Amino acid sequence: MTTGSRIFDDIGRLMNEAAGVADGVRREVETAVKSQAERFVADMDLVKREDFDALRELVQAQGEEIAQLRRELVALRAKKKPTT
Repeated sequence: MTTGSRIFDDIGRLMNEAAGVADGVRREVETAVKSQAERFVADMDLVKREDFDALRELVQAQGEEIAQLRRELVALRAKKKPTT
């Protein structure tokens, strides 16, 4: 019975080592994929979200200002037209 128990102990130890190796491989692959993804994103020269939001607000404000100036221009042109 001792021999059978020892075989099961050895098999259990091998399985634990295999699980440890598999976990190590998983972490290595995860690190490699994360590194490649970060490099890919860096190469794409993407804009940060904060910068995008700030620029969007600026463009919206300028769009509103342009619309107001157009209304004023139309009003000025209407005043300037001679009535016949």
